[in-house]
Amino acid sequence: MRRFWIFNHYATTPQTGPLLRHFYFAEYLKEKDIETTVFAANELHQTGGSVDTHGKPYLRTEEEGVPFVFVKTSKYQGNGLSRVKNMVSFFMGLLRISGGYAKTYGRPDVIMGSSAHPLTSIAGILTARRFGVPAIVEVRDLWPEAIFSVGKVKMNSLAGRLLSAGEKWMYVHADAIVFTKEGDVDHIKEMGWDMDHGGKIDLQKCHYVNNGVKLTDYYESIGKNVLADPELEDDSFKVVYTGTVRPVNNVGNLLDTAKLLADHKDIRFLIFGGGSELEKLKKRVVDEKIENVSFKGFVEKKYIPYILSRSSVNVLNYSQSNYNWSRGNSSNKLFEYMASGKPIISTVKMGYCILDKYQCGLSLEECTPQALAAQILKLHDLPPKAYEQMARNAQEGAKDFDFSVLTERLYRVIESVRRD
Repeated sequence: MRRFWIFNHYATTPQTGPLLRHFYFAEYLKEKDIETTVFAANELHQTGGSVDTHGKPYLRTEEEGVPFVFVKTSKYQGNGLSRVKNMVSFFMGLLRISGGYAKTYGRPDVIMGSSAHPLTSIAGILTARRFGVPAIVEVRDLWPEAIFSVGKVKMNSLAGRLLSAGEKWMYVHADAIVFTKEGDVDHIKEMGWDMDHGGKIDLQKCHYVNNGVKLTDYYESIGKNVLADPELEDDSFKVVYTGTVRPVNNVGNLLDTAKLLADHKDIRFLIFGGGSELEKLKKRVVDEKIENVSFKGFVEKKYIPYILSRSSVNVLNYSQSNYNWSRGNSSNKLFEYMASGKPIISTVKMGYCILDKYQCGLSLEECTPQALAAQILKLHDLPPKAYEQMARNAQEGAKDFDFSVLTERLYRVIESVRRD
């Protein structure tokens, strides 16, 4: 059995959190005689909790047959200096433990370092060199472009140039690059780093393996985890949003849209999720007498498949300006929405648009309450056969993003870099 190591700072098991991309890959790769070990930080990103390593540099666990290594890292809060220190401590921890871990559990045949931040991918390349094995870089978020887009660092500043140089080094020295958005390879072309523009990066080593959904678990959850809520069971036309309620999510736009549709008594907006703006927006509903909106608050993730299955349309509520959408969308939420078998509305128009490809939803050219209200009415007024076809398209399209299919694509990348 070959050994494949994945470094991902924020990966979790089903017991420790919701970030399961690499856990699912490990499950399916085992069927191909590849033992996959996932290395993650013991400080858990989304939950604020931690895994106790009992004072040791790492803790090895095994859940559902998947080896998971939690590397001891420094604690952090928010997005300030303590988080940067946490990133560095994970990087250093990987370099420190890899030799001893390999002596105990066996050397890897291939290593994949996965962003968000590039230090993890760099650790993957350096560790792969140490063992003389291929290195795959997986890019789940384009850093430092994501930092540039929100204005935290200027691209042409000294810090910006250093970050870009580090990113370029990572791509040049990887044996293969895996992007999670179809259009992310365009970034390499735009930077002039590919061979056609005089650079060193061969685009033949670039691959695309999107995020997705484990459909067997998803459909099992619909029947198993039913959320008792009368508004999910009635005959209204339900516009559903699931996610956090923060300024960046612009949930207030849904309230403004709901006000425009107040005369359509059968249309209701159901908003599931918690966040810093929740109380403020609930107050708006009361003060402005918005009677067609219900805030449901935070719900456990296990209930999301059932909630989405009871909707009439699911809304991807994004900001037009805070992200470069020209390269596509790889959010897990999109594929969960598709799996529900209900039409989708996106508040941004994206490049490489999955909604257009599968004819399973509508996108806004501009993110205004008026535009969103018009698209909701368009779906509301669709003839039943047309609505049902769009719903079927969503569910059928989700099959292309099932983790069994995505793992097959990753397997082909692993095979492409093998050194026998």
